[in-house]
Amino acid sequence: MAKIIDGKAIATNLNGQLQSEVAALSFVPGLAVVLVGDDPASQVYVRGKIKACEKVGIKSFEHRLPANATQDDIAACIDALNADENVNGILLQLPLPQGLNAKPLIQRISPEKDVDGLTHVNMGRLMAGDEGLRPCTPSGCEILLKEEFDSLAGKIAVVIGRSELFGKPMAQILLQNDCTVFQCHSKTKNLASLCKQADIVIAAVGRPEMVKADWVKEGAFVIDVGINRTAAGKLVGDVDFNAVAAKADYITPVPGGVGPMTIAMLLQNTVLAAKRQNQAPKI
Repeated sequence: MAKIIDGKAIATNLNGQLQSEVAALSFVPGLAVVLVGDDPASQVYVRGKIKACEKVGIKSFEHRLPANATQDDIAACIDALNADENVNGILLQLPLPQGLNAKPLIQRISPEKDVDGLTHVNMGRLMAGDEGLRPCTPSGCEILLKEEFDSLAGKIAVVIGRSELFGKPMAQILLQNDCTVFQCHSKTKNLASLCKQADIVIAAVGRPEMVKADWVKEGAFVIDVGINRTAAGKLVGDVDFNAVAAKADYITPVPGGVGPMTIAMLLQNTVLAAKRQNQAPKI
């Protein structure tokens, strides 16, 4: 039976360390969250992020815009936050209401305040192996792996998904840890056979319980990034948890696995950005 990786406990420990780090600073890091519209899930996520900020001593700035806000309205808000010295990190909560284009708005965020790590500058720095702000969920997955493995060097990893938000940066982070990486997606042939070769399987495609036990080799580390709700209302990941847990050595649950780590990494990125803006050359 696999060891169930408690992302919530690991995130709590990281946040405790961060709280001590923030308390020792001569300034208060600030995170601005821009929420457009009234999507219920987004409102829940934003409340969770603001609450997490309060616990570690980060000042939060919530900017709510109506669902009928224009592209220019949001751009103006981001421009003002870029210029605000009290704001060290800017998070544009996604998804945006229909009709709005998130990509140019994300690129409008100053790279030094891009705590989601999604601007072209920070994505390029990740690709080049240089310092920058890295996407939160892949960074959280990296920590989960390193909690159990002294080194990832030489391990075969399959990343199912190629999104800019997760799949692509996750593959880059694994490469930088000297893994051999298969980047898989909807057009990949023989996906199950590729997964069977992997020491690490990371699923992030949004298909409920897609990864089955016969996809996974004995002893694998399986990370489930998916969040799906079944017709019965049950929350499940992209991995058939019970079946795969009987075969793998390590597995993350949904919920309670990757999710808490994403918020922990957001907080760490905010503090890192604040330190660089206040004490070091800008990135």
